[in-house]
Amino acid sequence: MGVSNFIGMDVGIMFLLLLILIIILAVITVSMSLRLTRLTKKYQMFMRGRNGESMEQVFAAKLSNIERLEDQSDTNKEDIEILQKHISTTLTHYGIVKYDAFDDVGGKMSFALAMLDDSNTGFILNTIHSRDNCFQYIKEVVNGQSYIMLSKEETEALNHAISNVEEEKLENI
Repeated sequence: MGVSNFIGMDVGIMFLLLLILIIILAVITVSMSLRLTRLTKKYQMFMRGRNGESMEQVFAAKLSNIERLEDQSDTNKEDIEILQKHISTTLTHYGIVKYDAFDDVGGKMSFALAMLDDSNTGFILNTIHSRDNCFQYIKEVVNGQSYIMLSKEETEALNHAISNVEEEKLENI
């Protein structure tokens, strides 16, 4: 009792099927080998990089740059936060009113200047110019109010500065 009786097939047909299977497997093996060779060449060319420089070195340099930029970005974020805290107390809003303090002096040489921060705190500088002298007065402003009585021009300058603060607040919304 042979193998052919056990399987129920003629040995010649079995041999022929095995031969076809071997040929198919050989073709697949050669095809895979060619693909592997092409892929290996592409990999080597990729790793060689430009001017003989290794892509691994290029990637390492780029990653180093990225880490440096991330550190710089963190530093910049911290600096921006500090600046944002300070800018709210910076006198960035102003109102100025020029006027003639005396009838005999023209040209509107006198002025009231209000300088405020984001919380309407700052000062009003009033400069009064006459023919003989120039006088300056400063008045403190806290939350949009002065504890010293303001002249008409000083009040007008303060209102201009406060309206600048309010306009910027509306623009930031």
